[in-house]
Parts: sequence; C-alpha cells; structure tokens
Amino acid sequence: MSKYKRYERYKDSGVEWIGEIPEHWEIGRLKNSIKSCRNGIWGDEPQGDINDVACIRVVDFNRTNMEIEVNNLTIRNVPVSKQKMYLLKRGDLLIEKSGGGEKQPVGFVTIFNHDIPAVYANFIARMELEEEKVYSGFYKYVHYAMYSVRLNVKSIKQTTGIQNLDINYYFEESVIYPPLNEQKIIANFLDQKTAEIDSLIADKEKLIELLQEKRQAIITEAVTKGLNPNVKMKDSGVEWIGEIPEHWEINKLKRLSNIITGNTPPKSEEENYDDEGIPWVKPDNIQDDGTISETKERLSVIGLQKARLIPKSSAIVCCIGTVGKVGFTQEDCTTNQQINSIIFERPSIWNNKYGFYCLCSSKNEHEKYSNKVVVSILNKTQQGNILMPVPSLKEQKAIANFLDQKTAEIDDLITEIKLQIQKLKEYRQSLISEAVTGKIDVREFQNKNEVIFRNE
Repeated sequence: MSKYKRYERYKDSGVEWIGEIPEHWEIGRLKNSIKSCRNGIWGDEPQGDINDVACIRVVDFNRTNMEIEVNNLTIRNVPVSKQKMYLLKRGDLLIEKSGGGEKQPVGFVTIFNHDIPAVYANFIARMELEEEKVYSGFYKYVHYAMYSVRLNVKSIKQTTGIQNLDINYYFEESVIYPPLNEQKIIANFLDQKTAEIDSLIADKEKLIELLQEKRQAIITEAVTKGLNPNVKMKDSGVEWIGEIPEHWEINKLKRLSNIITGNTPPKSEEENYDDEGIPWVKPDNIQDDGTISETKERLSVIGLQKARLIPKSSAIVCCIGTVGKVGFTQEDCTTNQQINSIIFERPSIWNNKYGFYCLCSSKNEHEKYSNKVVVSILNKTQQGNILMPVPSLKEQKAIANFLDQKTAEIDDLITEIKLQIQKLKEYRQSLISEAVTGKIDVREFQNKNEVIFRNE
C-alpha cells in the first residue's frame, strides 16, 4: 500500500480491528447506521398469477463483488399486499442470518443494486440505512472488512446444525463513520480497483482452465495413440479410445486389476479412529492433479480390521457423485464407500502409473456406465466392464514416464498461477481493509490507471 499516501493526522479508534483512524473520522455502533432491519419471507410455490415475485436467496449472493446475482432467480408466490413490506430497493444491504457453515459462516453482506421487483428469503435480513449519514456502497465494504476478520463469528448462535446470527448483538459492533462525501469517494475507488483485480483473477483462472484442458489432451493422446507418431493404426472399436497402434490390444478393466469398494467403519465406535493411524480417503481428498490431500480422519489398527487396505501405487476412483474423479495413492490407505480402488495386480502386463493415466482419460466412460438417479453411482461390476487400451509393458512404462514429466511441467505452471491468484486475493482484501479504516487517503482518486499487480 506504499504507493497510496496516508492522512495527515490520526487518532486511536479504541477498536482493535480498526486501529488508528483519520482525526476527523468518528467511531460508533453499527446499529447507528441502520434505519430498519427486517427478516425476509419465503412465501409459497409460484402460481402464475400477480402474486408471483422474484425472491433473493443466499445462493444469489456474489461473495466476490458483494452484489446480488439476478440471472437465475427463484420465483415465489407472496400476496401483493404483503410484498410491499419486503420489496427491495437499490442500495439495500442484505445479510445472511441463518445457514452457513464452518468454512463460510453466516453474516456475509451484499448490496442490492437492481431496479427489479424482488423480495428476499427468510434466511436473509434487509438493512435499510440512514442515508443522510451513511452510503450503502461504502458500508458493503465495511461489512466485508468485518467478515474478513471474522467479527460476525462472535454473534453466531448454533444450537442445531444451522448457524443463526444474533443480529442485535452483531449491530453492537463498533464501526467507522467517515464524512458522507468521503464514504462515496472510497466506495468509488474500491469499486474500480476491486473490479480491476477481479478481472486479473478471472484471466488467470481462465489460463488455468486452458492448461488443465491441455494436460488432459496430452494424457489422452499418449494413452490411446502412444508416443510413436509413425506407427500404423487400427480401429479399437471403442468410442472413447478411437484408433490405437496396430499391435496394441483392448481389455476390460476387471481383467487388468482388482477393484475394491471402500467402506466406513462405524463412527459411533471411537476405537476405530486414530489421528496417527492410516489415512481414510474421501472424494474431497482427491485433487485435480490426482494427488491425495492430507486426510482429516485416520483409522486405528482396530478400524483397519473393519476396512479394506489399499496398497501404495493404486488408482482410486470416485464412483458416487463426482463419478470418474481419479487419484493415485502415494502410501497405503483406506477409502470410504464412495471410492473404488483399482489395484494393479498383474505387473507383467499392466503398469500402475499407465493404468492411472488411462483412468484419467476415461471419465466420460465412467459416467456413461453409471446409474443416474438422484446422484450418479457406478458399482465395481459396471466399472470393471470399461475397456482400456493395452500396449506392451515397455511402452506403458515409457508413456507413464513421458506423462509424469509433461504433467509435472503443467502442474508447476498451474501452481504458480494459483499462487499469483492468492496474492491478488490477499491484496484485494488488504486494499479494502486499508481504505475503509482510513489507513490510505484516496480522496484525490481520479480513476487513475495504475498497475495493480506485477509478477515478480
């Protein structure tokens, strides 16, 4: 933030999360900024009559730009006579008061910047502000800064699985009150700068998508066509594989491996689990690059006796929900019932790593074989019938080594870009906090085109 100047004189705010503030700013309770706060309404199923109205839900909160997304709104039926109490107007702030979770607690605030008739759901409260003293475009950033330091968490009451925000307690928090004209200047500054940062982040996320597509294309090309571009080809007779080298074969997965479905030892029996035990893998642990993240739960020696041990260098495939998501074990582990493990027990004809890469290319085939009811489910019998290309063992090893190198190069690039994105997000959050608490003076801001982020 060194490129932005500071105010000339400061004073101690007396509030830990705010720190010192410009001398002419004031500190007051959050409730002093609010004219009224009303909980929402859910209404009934739409009837196709004049009482049908768009209803804002928490799912419509854009947690990046702190605005409401209106592209796919839910329609509910609320009597017109009741709608008047709940109709939103441009500039209203909406706060999530019920729901949330450990990673995304309740208390997030967005602004309604639209001119469409809409009410808001019962898990949300609308804050109508004292417009003569506060500007909602500024206070959405104040709430964001508060949320970033988890001030909202102190106001959460949770007696069941649902978090509830004690609104009155939250409104007792101390916040900043700059002069109204400064609020508007700071909000305009942050609107532009965060939009610029968000655009940079979107560009980098798109680049990651392109790299992931390239990564997958390289894998599929290698496991189905081999590394010799001059080899004579033949039709495999399998749609997802296409043409293969003439000397290759096709075989069912069940004839190349042993497929084991995981399970869950009873969680009611504490002796089944041990923080120092063997990893118990769930689908969330399988990363996009096939690595397996640290598991939160591990099985004890007792729990292992009720589970199925999966040896190192096996492939694991999610077969319930996100069917076809593939990982490769770097150590002995166990899995839950959403995962089928592919244990390559015929080393004379099938290379473990080549088999993993084949599975990475067969996601669509896994989906095709699955039963789609509420969620996609693929049992091991269905999975075992998936056809795989089988080159010579020597070629399998060469392909696996080639792909190890190529995917590592791409993964390193992706990791670097993700680090850049993280730095941008941290800078964005810091910029908001510094601006709304007066650590930087942006009163002379004139929409200057500045370099937001430079790769070091």
